[in-house]
Amino acid sequence: MKRMIFSLFWLCSVTGMYGQITLKECQRKTQENYPLVRQYGLIEKTKEYSLANAAKGYLPQFALSAKASYQSDVTEIPIKMAGIDIKGLPKDQYQVLLELQQNIWDGGGIRMKKKQTEANAEVDKEKLNVDMYALNERVNDLYFGILLLGEQLEQNALLQEDLARSFRQITAYVENGIANQADLDAVKVEELNTRQKRVELASLRLAYMQMLSLLVGEKLPDEAVLEKPLREETVSAASEIRRPELTWFDVQKTSLQVREKALDVGYMPHFGLFVQGAYGNPGLNMLKDKFAPYYIAGVRLSWNFGSLYTLKNDRRVIENSRRQLDSNRDVFLFNTRLQMTQQDHAIRSMEKQMQDDDEIIRLRSNIRKAAEAKVANGTLTVTEMLREITNESLSKQTKALHEIQLLMNIYQLKYTTNHE
Repeated sequence: MKRMIFSLFWLCSVTGMYGQITLKECQRKTQENYPLVRQYGLIEKTKEYSLANAAKGYLPQFALSAKASYQSDVTEIPIKMAGIDIKGLPKDQYQVLLELQQNIWDGGGIRMKKKQTEANAEVDKEKLNVDMYALNERVNDLYFGILLLGEQLEQNALLQEDLARSFRQITAYVENGIANQADLDAVKVEELNTRQKRVELASLRLAYMQMLSLLVGEKLPDEAVLEKPLREETVSAASEIRRPELTWFDVQKTSLQVREKALDVGYMPHFGLFVQGAYGNPGLNMLKDKFAPYYIAGVRLSWNFGSLYTLKNDRRVIENSRRQLDSNRDVFLFNTRLQMTQQDHAIRSMEKQMQDDDEIIRLRSNIRKAAEAKVANGTLTVTEMLREITNESLSKQTKALHEIQLLMNIYQLKYTTNHE
């Protein structure tokens, strides 16, 4: 009894210093602490850099080239005049060329590249949302596991109290000759078994608390009290599914639409201005065998029809990807609804089981009291009485187990549908 009072005092002290830990608080801190959260910033930075690079396509483009060549023959003027020496072109030629190109219209290529960058970044972000949302399930499992172990430890302490009381009674019976040392040993064995079970439960709860501490990113006290969530049955098997996976499927479809529009860019004409400045031998005057500077400026049109050969198949590939995406979405919704139906039935089943828990405990308590009276009268063995004490303890554990399992099933259904 003193041990129970000390434990309760310690738990109250910890609660006062630290405050009760809630499920929503654990989920929030896990979302903020998990290393994967840093990828949101990386995705945004990558998007900014890619958009900046795409915008630079409108800037003037410079290209520098140089060449030296020797050719076996050159163009000659087939005219000979007396007293005039017409020199032909040199066979060794040299050129250094600097060209400036200014894009006027590229068929919408830069604009589509920006749209693709934004669409891809949105897909990556929504995929990250899916991965981050999955953390809530891990937090739920640990949180309700700790609650369940806490209930089992509490029932274990009550059983130890019952066994200690029985040990004192049987000690008195031994003195009166009603019981013997073997009966005391039987009670002692049950006490030791219960103590061993407590060590196992406490060790497992400590491991769960440490794992929860890692997820939330801060050290939780080993004896911290976890608040039991409210029993909120706001969802059912007919509830709307609001999972982030659905948004992920939607943005993937948007990305496919952008890809399909980008196919049109491949067969559009490109317009641009260009300026070339060069120094070489020969210059623009091919008849002068000497180095000379020169420049050329103009407008350039390029129109490549090669993409038309594969355009139809490219669109078919995108259409197949769209159908595959729709199929994956349907599979996800089917499996989710199947899971919702299973969880909803588990909730209803647990509610029906819990209707008789209190009555079972009351009857087990009466049986235990009757067994203790029979032992006092010498009409029942201590072993049989211990069995009834254990049965009463198991009925209380079963009720506590049902309460936590019901809450766990309700919050699993809330996770499956993403309802608050």
